[in-house]
Amino acid sequence: MKRNIIQLLSVALAMLSMSVRGDNMIYKCKNQQGNINYQKSACTENAETVSSWVAKEKLPDKEPETKTRQELIVKQSGNGHYFLEGAVNNKTLEFVIDTGASVVSLPSAIALDAGISCKDQIVLETANGTTGACTTTIQKLKFGPFVIKDALATIVPNLSQPLLGMNILQHFNMAQANGEMRISARD
Repeated sequence: MKRNIIQLLSVALAMLSMSVRGDNMIYKCKNQQGNINYQKSACTENAETVSSWVAKEKLPDKEPETKTRQELIVKQSGNGHYFLEGAVNNKTLEFVIDTGASVVSLPSAIALDAGISCKDQIVLETANGTTGACTTTIQKLKFGPFVIKDALATIVPNLSQPLLGMNILQHFNMAQANGEMRISARD
């Protein structure tokens, strides 16, 4: 009898604690596929509650937690350009980081090797004059730890080096100092 009263009292105290501090409650739920999710709301009917707990209060003198930020550091070459190893549709290549290029641009041969074909014919204004080109979409563009899906690009027949242009670079933080360019994801 004494044991039942203690168990009942423990359950009542736990429920009282949940109702008082419910906004700090964290639920650990397992979905039908067996994946574990941590969430603020109670587990849904088709998920199993693995455990739940009340979050600890942060101590005032504790250092704030920081996110792990992926950063790519690119060294400047002797000719002043920044070259970057990458891939388009898993075909490896070396990009020139070109903040003057509006979009990613690929030489015809590299596009062909990567299985990328033309969509629409266009005329480009370049530093060397006008040239014929075409638009396309790269299914998977990768450089460093970053992967971009369905990246707009141009295929330029007379281009000698792939260019990583501003349509991609604008989505990253970039800083240049002391012969290095640092590229990181925006918050």
